[in-house]
Amino acid sequence: MSTAATPTPEQVRRRSLQSGTIGAIVEWYEYTIYGVAAALVFGELFFPNFAPGVGQIVSLATFGVGFLARPIGAFVAGHLGDRIGRKSTLILTFSIMTVATAAIGFVPTYQQIGMAAPVLLCVLRLAQGFAVGGEWGGAAIVAVENAPRGRRGFFGSWPQIGVSAGLLLGTAAMSFASWISGDAFDVWGWRVPFLLSVVLAGIGFFIRLRATESPAFLAEKVKMDAELERRKAPAAILFRDHRKSLLITIFGRFAEAGNYYLFTTFILSYVTTTLDAPKSYGLAASMIGAAVNIVMIPVFGALSDRIGRVRTFLIGGALIVATTWPSFALVHTGQLWAIVVGVVLFLALGHAMVYAPLPALYCEMFPTSVRYSGISIGYQMASILLASFTPALASAMVLWADGSLWMVISFVIVTTLIAMTAIAFAPDRRDRELSEIGAVHEHAADAPAFSSR
Repeated sequence: MSTAATPTPEQVRRRSLQSGTIGAIVEWYEYTIYGVAAALVFGELFFPNFAPGVGQIVSLATFGVGFLARPIGAFVAGHLGDRIGRKSTLILTFSIMTVATAAIGFVPTYQQIGMAAPVLLCVLRLAQGFAVGGEWGGAAIVAVENAPRGRRGFFGSWPQIGVSAGLLLGTAAMSFASWISGDAFDVWGWRVPFLLSVVLAGIGFFIRLRATESPAFLAEKVKMDAELERRKAPAAILFRDHRKSLLITIFGRFAEAGNYYLFTTFILSYVTTTLDAPKSYGLAASMIGAAVNIVMIPVFGALSDRIGRVRTFLIGGALIVATTWPSFALVHTGQLWAIVVGVVLFLALGHAMVYAPLPALYCEMFPTSVRYSGISIGYQMASILLASFTPALASAMVLWADGSLWMVISFVIVTTLIAMTAIAFAPDRRDRELSEIGAVHEHAADAPAFSSR
């Protein structure tokens, strides 16, 4: 009999990494094109009754609506992921995201169906948010749980490029649609990237169907049937036994949860409305910044395997604090080269360095039985607290400050300092097997990483 159908451990590891990475890229492409469209055209098409500046803020607020459903998606996907498996849950979230994104491409405008248009838009945006709420945790876990010890930071960083790769592909798709449609971009051209998502989704489905469950989850699954404690809802166990880890997970994201969207979604609006520069300036800066970010994230993921997740994060946070003012000052000049340099400066250094170690760091804080729930709920609760309406909030700050960016700069620095404080108390477990991490560590002598070596 042939045993060719049984994948080797190396094949399992490779397929899992591909599943987490490619799937994340496709989902974030679908998520990104909404943000770009909200910044460029949704204000006029779906909220024409508002004044131009206010309509833009409302349009960006619909971008934030999707974040409202993220915690719900995190709870549902976390429960399913910890009970029935990571693979099945990821396929479910992927399906919901694809259907919602394609449907947005068919939504009529306000001029065609009135108030039903923005309502439909928001409903589909909520569906996108629900799907993304369960996506990040699953993609991170699939990569980290299948990684060899000593390389979890590097493996876990690969799904992290999904956000920037999705940004790059989404922005490129919008630029291409703008080019082929010309003056008709506001009429039908913006719909093209949403419909193209179906093609990309086919690739993602194929890759995810070939992936297998991690050995860590399969071993935990056996225990679940024998232990009454494990039959309780993962979220209940999480809030009872892992509150400290959950709080670190939430506040640790403050450095990048909202600030990333300031240098992607908000910048597109700021460049075109406040600076009155061409749309192409903001699009070019976003694409170049995303490309450099993709390269740097695995580099810093590997660095976290050498010097620790916490140290890597704290250095990245310090870089954000140091480069925020110069980055925004360059953008404020309105010159193409300066806008590009400002965005790249933030995304390639500070952001990449705090974002790369998070999957491994977060996975190492929770036992296998509640890992999907823990990192998904913590990650998405931070999203709703900060990332959800940050672009709209930043636009309001600029409007209130008569075009000045000082309030936005202060916002970035304060949120980053909060994150650095939280992560400083995270334990260093990079040398432990994931199976060794259990409830006992929540109360045991796990020293904060910054003082343990």
